[in-house]
Amino acid sequence: MSVEEYAVRPALEKLRVLELGHFVAAPFCARLLGDLGADVIKVEPREGDPVRQWGEMVDGRSLWWSMHGRNKRSITLDLKSEKGREIILALVKHCDVVVENFRPGQLSRLGIGPDVLRGVKPNLIIAHISGYGQTGPGRDRAAFGVIGEAVGGLRYLTNHKPGMTDLPPVRVGVSIGDSVAGLYAAFGIMAALWQRDRVGGDAKARTIDVALTESVLSLMEGMLPEYGQLGIIKQPTGGGIATAAPSNAYPTSDGQWVLIAANSEPLFAKLMTLIGHAELIGAPGYTGNKERVANAVELDRLIGSWTAGHDAGCLMEMLDTADIPSSKAYTAADCASDPQYRARGMVCDVPDSHFGSVLQAGVVPHMVEAPGAVRWAGPDIGQHTSEVLCELLGMDKSDVALLRQLEVI
Repeated sequence: MSVEEYAVRPALEKLRVLELGHFVAAPFCARLLGDLGADVIKVEPREGDPVRQWGEMVDGRSLWWSMHGRNKRSITLDLKSEKGREIILALVKHCDVVVENFRPGQLSRLGIGPDVLRGVKPNLIIAHISGYGQTGPGRDRAAFGVIGEAVGGLRYLTNHKPGMTDLPPVRVGVSIGDSVAGLYAAFGIMAALWQRDRVGGDAKARTIDVALTESVLSLMEGMLPEYGQLGIIKQPTGGGIATAAPSNAYPTSDGQWVLIAANSEPLFAKLMTLIGHAELIGAPGYTGNKERVANAVELDRLIGSWTAGHDAGCLMEMLDTADIPSSKAYTAADCASDPQYRARGMVCDVPDSHFGSVLQAGVVPHMVEAPGAVRWAGPDIGQHTSEVLCELLGMDKSDVALLRQLEVI
């Protein structure tokens, strides 16, 4: 194989994933795999994934879906019908991975539990994503991403310092609990495939069990060690960081916010010189990070007074010249026009049969020798049903037509 041929083949080419997912977590996991070249077959109910109705719509079609459902082949299937279950089992024979996010035990209640699936594909990788996991006293509790964020400790921390407001702690702004769980599931799938298929691997099945709650909890840095050892309950800090200073968001004269992170000795010296307070460099109360954290309120007041006298553009120019880590708090418009994002293909125009083109986030991670790509935008409901059934199961047009007549697909 030539270097040129090697360089254009996606990393997960020939990996086939059956997605029995809905809403966010499992579909996000499968999208990550699809972005890197996996053949993802998404099984939807005949009315489609509920996320098709989420977010801003154009002519009844979700713009988010164009990205959320990309790089997948959509088939519709009534999983509660006997024929639907037969089709699932026939498809599983051709798949490496099944990813799902039903309630624990739901696949078994549908007659397609792990034992049944592995009856036709003994070395199948199955990734379960659920609110609380497949075991334990909470396994049957209902949960969405926001519940995972609450139980994982995140929602308590997304707030201003105690006593500053009576408003409820704010949501992060996106379905972070679902997405983190999907990311962990994708990581688990790749680890399971490596264990199963590497040279010297055992060729055996693997099960991945990801909980929304646990996925969020795993991000909570020193929260548990500090509580377990010292009895300290980690508290919200607003825009600042409890363990480093100065690091916060500061107001500008044109109504924007600029984030500045100058929490090392050289950076603190640069920033104090820039804002006209060089006398604080090495001064008592400001020597070392621990002292600066204790004086973070006063530091933020001084920095904020300086930033409020300049517009965001001027501030960014001065901070960049001083080589101090900083940025405006980006809006969608800022992300879309950012030259770094554009240069790396992280903001790209994706052809879409309904919208002409849609602005989407690019593929992460960048696989330099085996790049991923947005091969197509989110498909219509069941757009690939005939294609998949004929290609993988050897059906013909009359077989597919009969299934439609019976409302199986």
